[in-house]
Amino acid sequence: MLNEKIKNHNIILASGSPRRQEFFKTLGLDFEVRLKPIAEEYPMRLRHFEISDYLAQLKALPFKDELKENDILITSDTIVWHHNKALGKPKSDADAFQMIKSLSNTTHDVITSVCFTTKTLEKTLNAITKVTFKDLSDEEISYYINTFKPFDKAGAYGVQEWIGLIGVTKMEGSYFNVMGLPTHIVYRTLNDIVNDL
Repeated sequence: MLNEKIKNHNIILASGSPRRQEFFKTLGLDFEVRLKPIAEEYPMRLRHFEISDYLAQLKALPFKDELKENDILITSDTIVWHHNKALGKPKSDADAFQMIKSLSNTTHDVITSVCFTTKTLEKTLNAITKVTFKDLSDEEISYYINTFKPFDKAGAYGVQEWIGLIGVTKMEGSYFNVMGLPTHIVYRTLNDIVNDL
């Protein structure tokens, strides 16, 4: 099993997200959390998965000079792509309302990119999940924002929360990707990296 294969490696998760940390625990991985602040800015020419790929790689940069031989650094970024633009984390109640309102009665892409970095390689992969919402009422949107305060979430919603339970009518792709981490990609890629080392 993977946890046996990687026991001689040090997995570093560069994410403060409690959901991502919980996923790593559930996968049975021993890991440490290391955080370095970074401005999550990207060139405006980038589109779709290019944005999350770029940001996942950007988050790895501050760590590169300090990685040891047996370290495997994992960084990631999630965006919501809708109407040809990326929706990040909302800055206010009004911003969150507008984001969710725009997602109502439509389908959007949730894209998570994961960057794996060691002293000798960097590999970035992404997963795309199509999510369809029902026609959400203003009252439902306001209730969700006031109750759940989704200001740390791309697109202003958490699929595992109330809004997902009552609003998501269809999903194509990984559910866990929408929660913030395509766990199947993490598991597969760690296996590949360890086998190749």
